[in-house]
Amino acid sequence: MQKVITSFLLATLLLLGGVSASSAAEPSRKPDEQSFLERYTNAAQDVILQGLKLVGVRYRFGGNDATSGLDCSGFVRLVFKDSIGANLPRTAKEMSEVGQQIDASQLKPGDLVFFNTMRRTFSHVGIYLGDNHFLHSPRTGAEVRVENMDNSYWMARYNGARRILEGN
Repeated sequence: MQKVITSFLLATLLLLGGVSASSAAEPSRKPDEQSFLERYTNAAQDVILQGLKLVGVRYRFGGNDATSGLDCSGFVRLVFKDSIGANLPRTAKEMSEVGQQIDASQLKPGDLVFFNTMRRTFSHVGIYLGDNHFLHSPRTGAEVRVENMDNSYWMARYNGARRILEGN
């Protein structure tokens, strides 16, 4: 079931990006003419694909692995470790202090997005996918999933973003 969900999400991302078999064979285009998938760095692609593999994994507070469950920071940490070998800090708050701070208007796929979900800043973290969507492990009773940052819940709790990936 998880592979079906991952395949569906990947197909959706490809459609959102406007990439087709014919456009993949075209010569390089200027950045403003490229779909958002074409603008990914290789590292961002690896991070996104690794994260999508974990869609459906259950949330577990303090969780660090896909078998027993993942909390938000455990999810982000595992994705970055397994995809590009990056060692991120354990908590969302600590993650909010690494990399480069960026404005919401500058978000790119693979960036970390932070939210205040526990009445304290930087208490939740996810991975930005593009098109105002992010991937995260939300809460007890839920599973790793994609959500829209335009949702009023997330808009009201947005705290900022950090760029971890070089050259993204």
